[in-house]
Amino acid sequence: MFKKIIKGGQRKHSKSDSTDASLYGSGPNSNAVAAPSRNSDVPMAPPPMATVEPLPLFRDVPVSDRQNLFMRKLQICCFQFDFSDTLKSAREKEIKRQTLLELVDLIQSGSGKIMERCQEEMIKMIGVNIFRCLPPASHENTGQEATDPEEDEGYLEPSWPHLQIVYELLLRYVVSSDTDTKVAKRFIDHSFVLKLLDLFDSEDHREREFLKTILHRIYGKFMVHRPFIRKAINNIFFRFIYETERHSGIGELLEILGSIINGFALPMKEEHKLFLVRALIPLHKPKPVGVYHQQLSYCIIQFVEKDYKLADTVIRGLLKYWPLTNCQKELLFLGELEEVLEATQSAEFQRCVVPLFRQIARCLNSPHFQNWVNNDFDAQLLSACDVSPLTFHVSSYYSECGMGFLAL
Repeated sequence: MFKKIIKGGQRKHSKSDSTDASLYGSGPNSNAVAAPSRNSDVPMAPPPMATVEPLPLFRDVPVSDRQNLFMRKLQICCFQFDFSDTLKSAREKEIKRQTLLELVDLIQSGSGKIMERCQEEMIKMIGVNIFRCLPPASHENTGQEATDPEEDEGYLEPSWPHLQIVYELLLRYVVSSDTDTKVAKRFIDHSFVLKLLDLFDSEDHREREFLKTILHRIYGKFMVHRPFIRKAINNIFFRFIYETERHSGIGELLEILGSIINGFALPMKEEHKLFLVRALIPLHKPKPVGVYHQQLSYCIIQFVEKDYKLADTVIRGLLKYWPLTNCQKELLFLGELEEVLEATQSAEFQRCVVPLFRQIARCLNSPHFQNWVNNDFDAQLLSACDVSPLTFHVSSYYSECGMGFLAL
């Protein structure tokens, strides 16, 4: 009985361990002399390094030593430096940069699968570098309104020359065909995804672009994380709409959602329709909507094109949040309304025609009115449906602003 227990406690060698031998020399035919441990095929973490010193390249060491060299290189990449002073620790910074570049090349080359322990330590190293407290936004220091990031470059992260390579390493790991999602999901878990989403509030547009690409790839590859990612983005929107109205990455998150919505299967799930009603449509409410309106409008149109029955819901939602005193914001709404009407069918149009033309009448009666007849906007409204049954409604609401029925 005792022998059976001992035999049952021995670890079986996985298939991935045997394939890793080509790169790290940990297989049964390796000549490596391993340090004593319960699992000789699992690399032991090297002792902590006190200083940053250059290490040999992977190609310059025997295969049996590469696993330990990989772990030591990860330790170098965990060192933190003050990037506000470009002259401080310049040598150490360059060693770290070159080491990161070598790791990126290793992952990108796909020369061999990385052992699970090495993958775990690599993700930890990435987290040490990218997960940090973001500096206060510029508008928080000055009290000014949030500006369009295309017009104002804003804060640029001093450590970006290194951060960029770390993000590149994460991206290459996620998209690599050698990355097994069943293994990687243990390290790229819900906690990791939440911390990534927190970084979308960075003022550095370069960082947000990398985050957008990486999160999109994670959503595509890790199907188990998809509901969680959608819910987490939903929570960010709620906080932005109802609490802060301050966030730098709403546009990038909406770009990701635009691609996600495009892949929704039909008939559309009730969960997705609720997301439209509770999160996307209320995003028209905050003052800085102009910063992300293009991406928001694209998401809204995707919903209407996927399910034309949602047109009435969208139009009434736009009317609910229609701006009263902001002319520039009103122009954005009118442009979006025009695109929605292009995808609207007659039956859906007739459900909202009365409140719609009441709002159009108010726009035409505005002191900022700019000759809508020459704008082809009326033609777009009327081409969305059969004109004849609506003649009475259109005529009455145009007459409110003294234009009679000239538009028809």
